[in-house]
Order: sequence, then C-alpha cells, then structure tokens
Amino acid sequence: MAGRRLSRSFYRRPAVEVAPDLLGSVLVRVLPDGLRLAGRIVETEAYEPGDPASHAFRGKTQRNAVMFGPPGHLYVYFTYGNHWMSNVVARRVGEPSAVLLRALEPLEGTAEMASFRGRGRPMDLCSGPGKLCQALAIDRRLDGADLVRGPAVWLEEGTPAVPNAIATTGRVGVSVGVEPQWRFLVRSDPFVSRGRPGPPAKVRGWSAPKP
Repeated sequence: MAGRRLSRSFYRRPAVEVAPDLLGSVLVRVLPDGLRLAGRIVETEAYEPGDPASHAFRGKTQRNAVMFGPPGHLYVYFTYGNHWMSNVVARRVGEPSAVLLRALEPLEGTAEMASFRGRGRPMDLCSGPGKLCQALAIDRRLDGADLVRGPAVWLEEGTPAVPNAIATTGRVGVSVGVEPQWRFLVRSDPFVSRGRPGPPAKVRGWSAPKP
C-alpha cells in the first residue's frame, strides 16, 4: 500500500540525523513496466562533509557530483567491480553528505526481487547495499533521481524505529574514518547485513564533525 513520500525538508539535515530516522521508512522502486518493488529500511550508514571515508573527501568529481547537489536525490555508484550502491543525499547544496542504504526487509514484489537476485530466501534478497540495488534494479541510470518528485524511486513514511531498538556501530568496508559510530540498524532484525566494522584507523588532523 502506497504511503506518503518523505519531504525535501526531511533530507535537508546532517546525514547523522537522517540515517537513523530512515529506519522503518519504505524504499519504493517502480520498474518501467509499472511493477512496484518495496522494502522497509533496516540498516543505514552516514557520511558527512570532511569525512575521509566519504567519496566527497577529495572534492567534487563527475562521479560524486550528486552528493554536492540538493538534498533528497539518489547518489548511485559502482564499486568492487560488480556492485551498485545507493545513497540518499542530505544537508544542503555544496555540503556533500549522504546516507548509504545498507539493508531492507522486502515487502512488495519479492518474486521479482528473487528473480533479479537469483535467490529465493527472503533474508538473502536485500541484506546488504549491493544486494538491495540488485534486487530493486537500481543502477547508474538512477544516479541523481529525485526522491521527492521522481517517478522511478522514492521513500515513503513507514513505522519509525523506536530509539531503544536502534543499534549503532562503526561503518563497514572502510579503512579510514572508522571511529564514528555512524552505522545504524534495527537491533536483532533478521534482514540486516552481515557486514562487520573494520579495526580502528586514525587519520591525522581529522575528527568526526559534529552536526
């Protein structure tokens, strides 16, 4: 059942605020044939300006340009040679900040998701950032997509996760900027990813920025 889309103002905040507030929201993808796929967000990661783990740390490029644009857009990139990753852009224009969507609980279109993934077990469909993009057919063509007004992908209000149900850890798959506890997940949820934070690694002259 369709819900109300998240507003532009929802995203116009630091990623460390948007990331936990996205838990419980519903990511919707409408395929070209009109089929609706949807999943409840159960895991996110925040990336802020000045963050050495962020793609924007060394400045604006053609690849990361969406991160520097207006909030409420989708930033999609290719990594590890075979995975697409999807991020929600936060803050304001010129303040590169994004939230990586790490895991979903599948809700609608699960048969199509299973076909895209080549997997049938519900817990295997969207339990990781690359998996969820494959399951929902998200790729470079959706880079820059407007999540507030666009027709192909957006986020809807769901049932927010209560604060005491949210766990925080270091981020997964980064070798710098490991100290911040900017990975947010619904505690004990069976659909979260199996990723584990790496060991602490410090970057000289950098400390986690405050919202």
